[in-house]
Amino acid sequence: MSTFPLTASELTQQLDYLLGPVLSSRRTAAPLAELLAPLSRAEQDFVLHWIEIIDRSNYEMAYQFAAAAPAALARLDTAAAEAWVIEAMDTYDRDGLYRGSQVFKQVEAYLPAAANTSAATFEQHAPVLELYACGLAGRRLQLDVATEPYTDTETLYLPPHIAVFAGAAANFNLYKVIITLLWAQGRYGTFNIDVVQACATYADAERASALLSHFETLRLENRIAAVLPGVGRDLARLRGNTSDPRCAVLQNPDATVQNSIDLLADWYDVYELPALPHRIALRAEATTTRAARLQRERSALAEALAQMLPEQSSVQAPEAAALERIEIQSNAAPGSDGHFDVEMRIDGKPVAPPGHVTQLLDSTLQDLGEIPDDYLHAAGSGNQSRTTDDEANNDTADINDDEDCAHLYDEWDHKRRHYRKDWCVLRELDVSPVDNGFVEDTLSRYRPQVAQLKRSFELLRDEDRLLKRQSTGDDIDFDALVAGYADLKSGMELPDRLLTRRHKAERDLAALFMVDMSGSTKGWINDAERESLVMLCEALEVLGDRYAIYGFSGVTRKRCEIFRIKRFDEAYDSKVRQRIAGITPQDYTRMGVAIRHLTKLLNEVDARTRLLITLSDGKPDDYSDHYRGEYGIEDTRQALIEAHHAGIKPFCITIDHEARDYLPHLYGPVNWTLVDNVERLPLKVADIYRRLTT
Repeated sequence: MSTFPLTASELTQQLDYLLGPVLSSRRTAAPLAELLAPLSRAEQDFVLHWIEIIDRSNYEMAYQFAAAAPAALARLDTAAAEAWVIEAMDTYDRDGLYRGSQVFKQVEAYLPAAANTSAATFEQHAPVLELYACGLAGRRLQLDVATEPYTDTETLYLPPHIAVFAGAAANFNLYKVIITLLWAQGRYGTFNIDVVQACATYADAERASALLSHFETLRLENRIAAVLPGVGRDLARLRGNTSDPRCAVLQNPDATVQNSIDLLADWYDVYELPALPHRIALRAEATTTRAARLQRERSALAEALAQMLPEQSSVQAPEAAALERIEIQSNAAPGSDGHFDVEMRIDGKPVAPPGHVTQLLDSTLQDLGEIPDDYLHAAGSGNQSRTTDDEANNDTADINDDEDCAHLYDEWDHKRRHYRKDWCVLRELDVSPVDNGFVEDTLSRYRPQVAQLKRSFELLRDEDRLLKRQSTGDDIDFDALVAGYADLKSGMELPDRLLTRRHKAERDLAALFMVDMSGSTKGWINDAERESLVMLCEALEVLGDRYAIYGFSGVTRKRCEIFRIKRFDEAYDSKVRQRIAGITPQDYTRMGVAIRHLTKLLNEVDARTRLLITLSDGKPDDYSDHYRGEYGIEDTRQALIEAHHAGIKPFCITIDHEARDYLPHLYGPVNWTLVDNVERLPLKVADIYRRLTT
């Protein structure tokens, strides 16, 4: 490869090809080529390489990168420049084109941190910051990175790095100050109104939002200083110990967000926004996320109250009676640190609420400042309907009460060689039990085969080994005796290990079966999978190994689903049999996130050997060209590598005749097997397991 830099003409040709969809008669590649021409050939290749990668996500992002790259490369080495690109693409994934392109355009904001050895980074301090945030809120708050600090009331978004001060300790302390302000927004009522809507009526909504955030920060600084004096002093130093008489009303302990909105109306046209290192933003996500959480917690509290009530003697509906029977009082003095003293009475008698009820009450009090009367309806026959944030966006179907907690998982983007952080939303669901006689019919149909499997597994259970050359034992090891006699004749001492001993093989093994429930399994394949699981469970009950069965499916990254069929701690009882009978084809086959979740479950099992066995009819797939093909295969492969690093042995049983094209790349040459006839699947699965574990 030539080491001479490409000329502007040569660069124009390549840029025309790479950026064609966003070029026009007024926006040509020539100016970009002129910017890139003075770079070294290595730098030019770096830029062209990343343009090609970014193209696959968004052409406009690729154009913005090309425009910003020369200035960035003048100050950054290759590793730091790559981190800058990845940060921009992460922002694009999370916040869209505008926010992502801002990272490219505001490269100067990134450069000092890359060069400053005293910079504090989110990656470095995240564990400590998470503990700090949890201590403030008394409830779990997630932390993540964004181009500017903000919160949706469940996640605090922080800068990926802070290099404002010359000392690392001061930069780390600024992280804590920002976290405190973001927490205070939720604690002291910033989101009691729709702040985005409050700014929408102004000619420049972005300026209005920045001003409102500034006024709210002034108000919150006063509240924070009253309960956290140390942080209050830090805030005063950051602001310069100055006060603005126009904002004196915000120093009142009773000031609310409405006071900030009134100031916005008064000073919108003339107020000069100061440049402060602890500036935070307001985002629309806070309103929707907060509303969804309040609804979830209200439903959870209703169920908890129903369980706490004694047996009803009244003819009233439980939810109506609860309002009269339950009293809750909060002793939250103004300026408290976010935690509330809660007193509960049922029928006039003091009751100590369980820990999870206390957490729900505390969380509601933080959001609303009180427990509204309508929150004291216990769940009953008239239980209110629930709405989750996913349902509000029409991204998911109905979700049961015990599935409010969604799991977030990274996903591997092989083109960027980087994870998309918290990209997939996964929920655990129960398979609805079906009592249709399927299990009984299967056992009747395969009665001879099931009996044979049980006998073979009984032998496996009782298998023991003959240990030779033992110092203690039950019989003489004649091979060792002959060798020892020869040693004795040659003048050596007779060895003492001349006996044999029978040793019962101990099985310390846990297996998790991951069953493909995608729509492509409809018909014979679904029947064969269910029959396989019935026969497998019958055999494993004889063997005594710990095992669990989960199905997987979903549609898009926002609705990935794991279906509980049998947990490790569940017995193989009638309910599990009915769940097996109730396995039905669902949607698509997004395998990476399912493997990561089941790997997490397996990691919680204490066993010397842990197996993750996949039963599937095809390659990874989902409802988008984005996941289908190479992307999905590489994400699944990365998830399997993660499982292997966790000490788990993955194996795949497939009926896909094209499996040879991709399974060796996913599982390796020997960790998969093809059952080329669907009708033979029930007879093969248990036998394959037996061979895997001996």
